Amino acid sequence: MLNDIINTERYVISDHGFQAECKAQLDKHGVLVVPDFLTQQAVESLVHEGEAHHDKAFFTSGDHNAYLKPSDSTFDANHPRNRTVTSSKGCITTDQIPDRSVLHTLYGDEQFKGFLCNVLDEQALHEYADPLSSINLHYASEGQELGWHFDNSSFAITLLVQKPTGGGVFEFVKNVRDADKGDMNYDEVGRILDGTQTVETLSMDPGCLVLFRGRNSLHRVTPTIGDVCRMLVVLAYNSEPGVSLSESARMTFYGRLN
Repeated sequence: MLNDIINTERYVISDHGFQAECKAQLDKHGVLVVPDFLTQQAVESLVHEGEAHHDKAFFTSGDHNAYLKPSDSTFDANHPRNRTVTSSKGCITTDQIPDRSVLHTLYGDEQFKGFLCNVLDEQALHEYADPLSSINLHYASEGQELGWHFDNSSFAITLLVQKPTGGGVFEFVKNVRDADKGDMNYDEVGRILDGTQTVETLSMDPGCLVLFRGRNSLHRVTPTIGDVCRMLVVLAYNSEPGVSLSESARMTFYGRLN
C-alpha cells in the first residue's frame, strides 16, 4: 500500500545510502526538500479530502512575537523581542482526517518512521497521546499567512498538498539564534522583521516532503494570493510516548481539547 502513497520508484526510503544523503542535506542546510515524494494519486486524494472537510476547519488569527513568548517588559514594544506579527490559518485535526486517508497509513508506517528516525537522528518517533495533534491539515486562503517565528520543537515534517495561485512562499533565515545557549540574536531578528536582511526561500510543489529544523531558524509563510487555497499537512511526532500537546496550545490552535 505504501507504493500507492510514496513515489517508491524514485525514492527507496529503506535504502541506507538514500537516508544518509537526506541526513547530510538536513544537517548542512537545516532543511530537506524531497520533491514528488507523494504519488500523483495520493496528492489528488488529499486535495479531494481537504476540499471535502474544509468546513470542519477551525480558523484562527492573532498577533505574536517571533519567539512565541509573552511580551517581556524589560524591552519596549517595538524591540525585536516584543514586536508582533500576524498569523492566520485554518486547521483540521487528527480525528477529523478520514479513517481511510493515506495520511493515517503514512503516519503510522514503520518503514516511513524508520526513514524519518535515521534522517532526523531520533531513536524513535511516537504519536501524540491526545486525539488532535498528530496529523493536521492546514488551510491558508487569500490573505492568510504565518508570521515570522521560531519553532518550539526541534524539527517539523510537512507535505504540501495544494499550491496557491500566488504567495504562500516559505521564507527562512537559518541559524539566527542559539536557543540552548540563550543567544536570542535580537539584532538580526530586528533586521529580518524590518525586511532589510536577505532571506532564503523554498521551492515547493504539491507532493513534496519537507523536513525543517526551525528552532533556531526564523521563518514565515507569506500571505496567500488568489482564490486557490494553500493546503499543507503537518505530521507531528514525539521522541517519547504518551506526550500530549498542552491544553492551552490545543485551545489556541484547535479551539477544543478533544
